[in-house]
Amino acid sequence: MDLRLMRYFVAVAEELNFSRAARRLNMAQPPLSQQIKLLESEIGVPLLKRDNRNVELTEPGKVFLEAARLTLLQADLAVQAAQLAERGQIGELSIGFVGSAADGILVNKLKAFRDQYPSVHLILKEMTTSEQLDALHARKIHAGFVRPFGHQPTIKSRVFTEEPLVLALPEFHALASLSEVSVLEAAEEPFIMPPRHLGPDFYDTIIGFFRGHGASLRIVQEAVQMHTIVNLAATGLGLAAVPSSVRNFRRPGIVYRDFAEPSPKIQPLIAWREDDASPALLAFLELAGSALS
Repeated sequence: MDLRLMRYFVAVAEELNFSRAARRLNMAQPPLSQQIKLLESEIGVPLLKRDNRNVELTEPGKVFLEAARLTLLQADLAVQAAQLAERGQIGELSIGFVGSAADGILVNKLKAFRDQYPSVHLILKEMTTSEQLDALHARKIHAGFVRPFGHQPTIKSRVFTEEPLVLALPEFHALASLSEVSVLEAAEEPFIMPPRHLGPDFYDTIIGFFRGHGASLRIVQEAVQMHTIVNLAATGLGLAAVPSSVRNFRRPGIVYRDFAEPSPKIQPLIAWREDDASPALLAFLELAGSALS
């Protein structure tokens, strides 16, 4: 049924006068009368009783009026919802993140997005970089905060921020008394690292940093999440080279020290599918921007 016919009927039913209803609708009276007759013909019941002086609603007309008002309201709400969705102001947005990726900055960006787009259902998923890339390809998340990864033609990314490597070590360790730790001193100790296949760029950056100073690492344990690595380091199992944002994880028994040598900058990225035109995603990417700019 044409919603215009419903709007015409509601105007006549509320005015109970064809002339006033026609003026309200900015149309001539004869076409309005014809449209009401067409509506009654489609429904198969009389909605109005009319003579030369009066217009009244029939009993079916009274019932139809209430239903028509609800239908028109729902239609208007549907239009508004579509317009809000086009502007990225409602809908759903699923974001992946590695647990250590620029903790403070990431939290602030997510809070700002929630404040600006409160009607968008924001879903957060802690995942490794490789898991996020798989989830992006499978369209299970819209965007991810990831560690650097190799070229993938269908995935776009940009640097979100940058942070140096720091050393995580037990507070009872001899090196904890130093304000800075040299690469060669650290390399004499066992190390805890994430598996290479879950983030080869990050892994190779750490290995390359030590090799660049003539040192190699003795890896005694692997762990997936940065917080797990820090927890294991606190037990004395080994040391760990971690992004500086991991300092925000203040676990008892662990301390963080800068390297004496200039350490490489780890650059967390925002990644998303090249073909994803979700308005909510585009709004998020615009708001998230880059902490470097």
